Amino acid sequence: MDLLFPLLIVALLVPLFLNARRQKKVLAKTTEMQDSLKIGDEVVTTAGLYARVVLVEDDTIDLEIADGVITTWSRAVVREVLPDDSEFDDTDIDATTEADIAALGSNNTAGPSLSKTDAARPDETVEQTAKRLEKE
Repeated sequence: MDLLFPLLIVALLVPLFLNARRQKKVLAKTTEMQDSLKIGDEVVTTAGLYARVVLVEDDTIDLEIADGVITTWSRAVVREVLPDDSEFDDTDIDATTEADIAALGSNNTAGPSLSKTDAARPDETVEQTAKRLEKE
């Protein structure tokens, strides 16, 4: 009985100690990544913003989030650096061809159709609507 309390204390402190060491390693790795940023790196911020580094200063970086749109951020917001072959690269965008335009058909509307031809019939009950939708 006398050893139960000290063992309980040890059992609670060991996971806390191991967790603190793991967090320290992760923090060191993140700080190293943020300190190694260079111009041209493609990054993801903690807010989920994908951008390209255009200027690196002591505590801040300038990120290009769109062509000609540059914003200033703290280095601490960079969550990860994307690899060079990331999907963010905009150099491999396919050009729209005449076949793509023809495949769209004659429907030149930019938004959804507002016609009520597909709408439920006004004299249709809820049960009839449910049955009709189950068939489709």
